[in-house]
Amino acid sequence: MNDPGTPTQADLLLMEGTYGNRNHRAIDNTLTELSTLLSEAWQRGGNVMIPSFAIGRAQEILFHLGCLYHQGKLDSWSIFMDSPMAIEVTQVYDHWLHLMDNKDIRCLTQYGRESLEKFLPTLKLSNSAEESMAINKIKQGAIIIAGSGMCTGGRIRHHFKHRIWNDSNTIIFIGYQAQGTLGPLLVDGKKLIKMFGEDFVVRAKIATLGGFSAHAGQSELIEWARNFQPTPRLVLIHGEASALQALADKLRDDNAIVSEIPAQGDSLDF
Repeated sequence: MNDPGTPTQADLLLMEGTYGNRNHRAIDNTLTELSTLLSEAWQRGGNVMIPSFAIGRAQEILFHLGCLYHQGKLDSWSIFMDSPMAIEVTQVYDHWLHLMDNKDIRCLTQYGRESLEKFLPTLKLSNSAEESMAINKIKQGAIIIAGSGMCTGGRIRHHFKHRIWNDSNTIIFIGYQAQGTLGPLLVDGKKLIKMFGEDFVVRAKIATLGGFSAHAGQSELIEWARNFQPTPRLVLIHGEASALQALADKLRDDNAIVSEIPAQGDSLDF
């Protein structure tokens, strides 16, 4: 995506703080870690499951997998996009690729590919339930991208059912995991989970990549807020309480910017 705009004036500014308490890893480091995780998974002879949001994150991971493919770093993985919504959205991205950041997608344009599907020749699209279920027959060598991103439902849970108990498999989280969902339980190392009314032992390798987030990190949020002159009334929203408070403290202590954190049911008059 192109860099966000930087407006300078507002009466009331509502700013998200999802990652208000930390910064992301650099994308280059994240891609190196992704390549290493895939190489290790290939050596173990397993499969890789990537829970992903259908809009934005799925297309981004396809792009980076395509770059690894053209760099000769993807081994012989078969890639499965197992999400009808993500498939439809990817087609929208393909239609508007000319509006993307030319510098960032130069890897795609370098090879003269006009779509993400053609950019990644090993990609297979699974629209129907039958196509999704057929993936379960693959014993090794499959990277499965499916929703939901926080594992609250969708096809990813069915893939977990067939693979999470096998230590040759890997689960890679590439997006924010909200408290109260299955995702953070796995990230935190829970070894026994319940799905479909059954208990499952977690033996698959669990990994988290922080550099793919569509949300800004703490320093990016602060830098964006500092563009406003004079400082508007600033209200922090969309984030866990601890993340919002850490951002508010950083804004106040290091930048002399006062902010508010509304509670549920509060009204804002302006």
